[in-house]
Amino acid sequence: MRTQKIKAVKPTVHIVEKVLLNPYNPIVVNLIGAGGTGSQLLTALGRMNHALIELHHPGLMVRLFDDDKVEPANLGRQLFPSADLGMYKAVSLINRINLFFGTNWKAVTDKYNRQTILADPELKMAEITISCVDTVSARFEIADLLMEFDNRMSYTRNRPLYWMDFGNSKYTGQVVLATLKNITQPESKKFEVVDSLPLVTEEFGELLRKAETTDNTPSCSLADALGKQDLFINSALANLGASLLWQLFREGMLVNRGFFLNLKDFRTTPIKVNAVAKEITMPPKPRQRKAA
Repeated sequence: MRTQKIKAVKPTVHIVEKVLLNPYNPIVVNLIGAGGTGSQLLTALGRMNHALIELHHPGLMVRLFDDDKVEPANLGRQLFPSADLGMYKAVSLINRINLFFGTNWKAVTDKYNRQTILADPELKMAEITISCVDTVSARFEIADLLMEFDNRMSYTRNRPLYWMDFGNSKYTGQVVLATLKNITQPESKKFEVVDSLPLVTEEFGELLRKAETTDNTPSCSLADALGKQDLFINSALANLGASLLWQLFREGMLVNRGFFLNLKDFRTTPIKVNAVAKEITMPPKPRQRKAA
């Protein structure tokens, strides 16, 4: 009896856009939000930039967007000293990073929204956009702005390529990496390559809308803030998300495109680069009617 050969399943991966791996100039990163997660992530980006330069990569040039000012409730959970009370969060953090790492990163004391981008379209020009925002509406506006990128400018410098979104509740959170255009993939006999990773607003849009809270009142104390978000959920998310970004630069290939984190159970579940990522970008097949 002839035995059937078992066909090997090729691992599914995303090959990173080559301009990020061997650039002539620093990679521009737009970091949106300087709160609990954004303030922690900025420090991780500073460390990453220093490491990349030591590895003969041009490094990163970060713009930090936030129009909020430091309040007493921010002390402790976010990375602000009491001396910065009343100062713009973005200015406080960028000044500290520039002083510590010798960088020349920029603070933008405006919200990342349509009005800001229309006033200065150059602000949208960043290979990587990272959002650490509190509201679902802000995520959808960011998605709309990024996807409105003019295709005629596809060969310009710093064209938007990837969007990494951070979101969390009290003990849980997620990070999702998406592509803003199809990334040309090399032919591979070893891997199944995926050229497009879905936006968080496409893949989890309904879940985001259901999870939207109606209580957007600012916390008046650290105790009040800790009732809404655990002390270490933001730093845990920031470090794990930074590890995914570091893998993007160092390995040039992604097996995972994000993760879910449950800090209560100390459990992390990766979001794989798989066939689902392809199917989401394709129109659904028409249903076949059953014969009467």
